[in-house]
Amino acid sequence: MKIAIETLGCKLNQAETEELAREFLRAGHEVVGRNDRPDVFILNTCTVTQAADSKSRHLLRLAKRRNPQARIIVTGCYADRAPLELAKLDEVELVIGNEGKSALLRRLEEEAYLPELSPATGENTVKTGFRTRAFIKIQDGCRNFCAYCIVPYVRRNEQSVPADRVIEQVRQRVTDGYQEAVLTGTRIGAYDSNGLKLKDLTARIVAETGINRLRLSSLQPREITPDLLALWKDKRLCPHFHLSLQSGSVNVLKRMRRRYTPDEYEKTVALIRALVPDVAITTDVIIGFPGETESEFLESYNFCKRMGFARIHVFPFSPRRGTEAALMPEQVDEKLKKERAQKMLVLAEESAAKFRAQFKDTTLDVLWEQQTGKGVWSGITGNYIRVYQKDKKDLVNKMGQAKV
Repeated sequence: MKIAIETLGCKLNQAETEELAREFLRAGHEVVGRNDRPDVFILNTCTVTQAADSKSRHLLRLAKRRNPQARIIVTGCYADRAPLELAKLDEVELVIGNEGKSALLRRLEEEAYLPELSPATGENTVKTGFRTRAFIKIQDGCRNFCAYCIVPYVRRNEQSVPADRVIEQVRQRVTDGYQEAVLTGTRIGAYDSNGLKLKDLTARIVAETGINRLRLSSLQPREITPDLLALWKDKRLCPHFHLSLQSGSVNVLKRMRRRYTPDEYEKTVALIRALVPDVAITTDVIIGFPGETESEFLESYNFCKRMGFARIHVFPFSPRRGTEAALMPEQVDEKLKKERAQKMLVLAEESAAKFRAQFKDTTLDVLWEQQTGKGVWSGITGNYIRVYQKDKKDLVNKMGQAKV
């Protein structure tokens, strides 16, 4: 059967989609694009904002319109948060939450959505066709319950993938030809497998696998320690840290129930920059959290300006039913949210441009990912700068150097 899987949201969702694709291939099916007339279309959803929900519904309608014969399955965080809402959609045949995602193939076979086939062998079992960087799930679940966040309600159980299993997966990706692995989870800083912490797991991957580059996804400021940063003496660890800020205002952070202050965040950034050369620090910022005053917004804006982030992801606050923030008084007017978000987006571009300018006329290691034009290739540096190069050769999935 032809299976198409589309993913919205975080790197953890992407990692789970990759693993699903591998399972379907090993079972003897074919993984295709949504425009290749699949027999089954699976949407792995996000629900972190209202916009994510809306995009999911749009993609479901689009998939059915393009291929009316396809059987449409919804999984992921939206499916976990509002299964009945999705089940009412005409396009949807089956809704499976996050806890059922790992058994999705078996469920589809049991309910006759898919035939049980002889397992496939050889290259077809691993060529999922997704990307040149492999996303490896090492952890799931969060118990922090920040005031605005729906994630702890849709990924309830904190659990860590056993270290030996992670090592096995990274080795398999190396065998499959991947150059870079990205460790991801809901909160990877909480990784704990029989007493083995994130630092220990990272050290083992570097020591026990041949992966050319290893990147960590989002971390919290208090999860960054000198012992962890000492591992970056190995050049295979990418000089890139994503530290979610959400606000540079001390009072807004308190209302958000974040577990750090702007001062603690700034000290963490200084520690990283002192120990990891050429490092990129990227972040997320929420605009218009309930009660955010003009002075609190400016406090956050000026903090971001001072930090000199390599990239800022800007999100207007989106109330999620069931969270504390959705019921807070003094909800910020939508028009004001958009105005503030636009101002922060301008700063984000200025900050990113300033970061990139530091590396003009330097030579950086690049993993080439895709062709973006005739003879033009796009790749990513270890410190997360997007670069382009003209070359007659096919550069996809090759490591190289480029003078910026």
